[in-house]
Amino acid sequence: MDPLLVITNSDAGTDDELQLERALAILRERTSVEVCATSDPGELDGVLHRAGSRRIVVAGGDGSMHAVVAALHRRRELSEAVLGLLPLGTGNDFARGNDIPLDVEEAARVVLHGRPRQMDLILDEVGEIVVNSVHAGAGAQASRRADRWKDRLHRVGVGGVNLGKLGYPIGALIASVKPPYVRLRVEVDGEVVVDYDEPILMIAVGNGSSVGGGTELVPEADARDGLMDVMIARTVGPLQRVGYLAALVRGTHHERDDVLYLRGRQVTIDGEEFYCSADGEVYGPERRRTWRVEPAAYCLVLP
Repeated sequence: MDPLLVITNSDAGTDDELQLERALAILRERTSVEVCATSDPGELDGVLHRAGSRRIVVAGGDGSMHAVVAALHRRRELSEAVLGLLPLGTGNDFARGNDIPLDVEEAARVVLHGRPRQMDLILDEVGEIVVNSVHAGAGAQASRRADRWKDRLHRVGVGGVNLGKLGYPIGALIASVKPPYVRLRVEVDGEVVVDYDEPILMIAVGNGSSVGGGTELVPEADARDGLMDVMIARTVGPLQRVGYLAALVRGTHHERDDVLYLRGRQVTIDGEEFYCSADGEVYGPERRRTWRVEPAAYCLVLP
């Protein structure tokens, strides 16, 4: 098998380091492995510059996967890349949505014995990428608040369980009490599906199905079908919010009458100021954003 270059985060905790060692023991039975820890884009770019023909394995969560894919895209090397993933993050939503085992030893065996599959990528108008999903409105507000709780709870464990995974549900609950309704025009493939006169709770554009450690925001999304799934919640009343939140927990919210669920190749939103959460990173305020799908942008080793 080709040699592997495993890229991990310099800020990984002790538990992540122990899990990584378990995975490395399996990988090294079959091939040579170099591990490089990076802490910023400059270090990551330097590591990728000397990757050569080695297969790159991302050891981390959605943020780490985003960072590596974004760096390869900037270097114009993504289309030739074949990546592997060892899920060591808090949420691991991208791994979860693509059937990569969350057990790191099983994930290592997928790296060794799985098949490279072509994966779609989401791009915005300024060239930034989205690997898993991006959302605006109450979902982004939940992510902003979740980051605070995730940091607090990440250091707490019960029986080896990382409580940082509770960050997004807590953030979503807080955001649902006083959600940031926004008035936006939403276009999908050039057709206006929501206009300014109709306030919305949130909009999600998904390449992967879940966020926040397993909350299936766009449950039917498939990162290999050449389309983005678009979920628009027009849930503004107090009772509607309660029902929506309950359905969100069950993964059935997209079946509600006050929710639009669409698929398309390009999505544009504009209107009053809004924040976005893309692969867990929150940015804004924004007034307009356009995302398009780039089918078969790279390859990922899957079961």
